[in-house]
Amino acid sequence: MTGTHAAFIAATRFGLGAGPKELTSIGPDPQGWLLSQLSQPATHPRELMNQPSAASRITEYLKVRKGSRDLKETIRKQFKKDYMREAGLRSLTALRSDTPLRERLVAFWSNHFTVSVQRPILFGIVGAFEREAIRPHVNGRFADMLLAVVQHPAMLVYLDNIRSIGPNSLAGKRRKKGLNENLAREILELHTVGVGAGYDQKDVRNLANILTGWSLARPGKDKGAGPGHFHFHELAHEPGDKELMGRHYREAGLAEGELALRDLAHHPATAQHVASKLARHFISDDPPAAAVEYLSRVFLDTDGDLAKITKALIELPHTWERPLAKLKSPQDLVVSTLRATGFHGDTKRLVLALRVLGQAPWTAPSPAGWPDRAEDWAGPDAVIKRVEFATAVAKRNEERLDPGRLARSTIGPVAASETMLAIARAPTRDDGLTLLLSSPEFQRR
Repeated sequence: MTGTHAAFIAATRFGLGAGPKELTSIGPDPQGWLLSQLSQPATHPRELMNQPSAASRITEYLKVRKGSRDLKETIRKQFKKDYMREAGLRSLTALRSDTPLRERLVAFWSNHFTVSVQRPILFGIVGAFEREAIRPHVNGRFADMLLAVVQHPAMLVYLDNIRSIGPNSLAGKRRKKGLNENLAREILELHTVGVGAGYDQKDVRNLANILTGWSLARPGKDKGAGPGHFHFHELAHEPGDKELMGRHYREAGLAEGELALRDLAHHPATAQHVASKLARHFISDDPPAAAVEYLSRVFLDTDGDLAKITKALIELPHTWERPLAKLKSPQDLVVSTLRATGFHGDTKRLVLALRVLGQAPWTAPSPAGWPDRAEDWAGPDAVIKRVEFATAVAKRNEERLDPGRLARSTIGPVAASETMLAIARAPTRDDGLTLLLSSPEFQRR
């Protein structure tokens, strides 16, 4: 593959789309450009600094949940404002980032460990979840990210673990409340070993028992990290030893759950499951089995070191073989379009555009997250909305961009001659820009 083709793949498949000067700035060493981003420290982008923590927002909610209806409605409205602000800032961060690989990894892992505002209380904390549980760990170890995710208030609320009480615990006997298996089921099915790993309903129940007591600190009642933070409620923990996927776990309170999660993080089936998802996202909808096996082996050999796994992915020949193997998701499309054309508007417009296209931040319809295959984003209605989005961007563009020049600097290395000719012969600047943004070469990565 030529240098320009490789730069295109680096910018679009590993990055977030080529800006007018991005292919040139990548230079003759696209792999080096990507690897240099992995070596940079994990810091919050300036756009995301000074945002409220999940614990602070949960504490506000806990203080008013038994109060007046007006007060609770005020908090709900504030949470929705938090969501719109954070969703807009998240998109703005992607538009401006000079480390687009890191931003793509944040989005990938945030989708792997989906938390969604399908539960309204989460409007105020989904952004914090990504900032606090995902972003710091994208270059760390998978086990550490898994623990951070499962102990985060957003995940504990989203999958109902705050309501899960061991039936034979002191709290369970006193309150006559019992187990909730939602978190345990999704950890096994979606987050770690996957559906083909051979676990059964007994394993789901046993993991749920292991995780009883994993909840949040209540204002004025629980000592420790502070209200709204993760807290282990020993009185709600199911007593006794447990079995999980053939392993015996002695009763150990909080440590029992931490050990079980680390064991799941190191399981060969988890390596295979994660490798399959990474390969599907970065190579093709149906990636080569050899690529999946290689990434799975790297996962196991490096103890789930995500930086080394990403490095292996970058160095894998399969990744560079087909420049347009993936259809952009709506989030990819909006971000890549505005990285190419420029954006100077209200960030609410970004969120609304994503909503119209069917993928507003943190709104996945289920814990499985957003799909990652072309067939899920290429229905007739979706294609029409993509063209309408391209037309709207072209009409509102304030840069007075030259469509032919922009095409050469963004899709030029992979564009068919027919595409470039159609753009050059467009009757107006807006028409030319619309043709570029709706072209197969721009819609794919």
